[in-house]
Amino acid sequence: MRRAALLTVGCTVLAAAAQAQLAPAGQPQMNLPRTTLMAGMYRIDAQVASTNAQRQIGLMHRQEMPQHEGMLFVFEQPAVQCFWMKNTLIPLTAAFVTDDGTIANLADMKPLDETSHCSTKPVRYVLEMNQGWFDAKHIKAGHKLGGEAFRRAP
Repeated sequence: MRRAALLTVGCTVLAAAAQAQLAPAGQPQMNLPRTTLMAGMYRIDAQVASTNAQRQIGLMHRQEMPQHEGMLFVFEQPAVQCFWMKNTLIPLTAAFVTDDGTIANLADMKPLDETSHCSTKPVRYVLEMNQGWFDAKHIKAGHKLGGEAFRRAP
């Protein structure tokens, strides 16, 4: 019994250490892998948050983000995904995206608001961009995004 408790504590400490390597508490994570996405003729330079720890931090603590940049959250399998803006300082729009790159729905999110914004159907991807980016480019639900993330081997 004691061994199991020590093992649990050890795993918890290792998990906390791994998460701490991503970004110190209260600091934005700036060094995630990147991918290029396309929305019609518009290029998006997206950081990729593909682990649970990376997805939990997301765009928290950012003071600003360049207009052509975003963050692509990648999940292991499609599900209804819900996002909130805890510790997120900039207004964002979340695009909930299916496996083939089709935007299922968009949700505008206010800084520091803990209201959940969810996909209207199961999705594997969520792309967060500065609020207003999708509107300015006339990109709506049903629009298809391109990029390596959405290409699957046959």
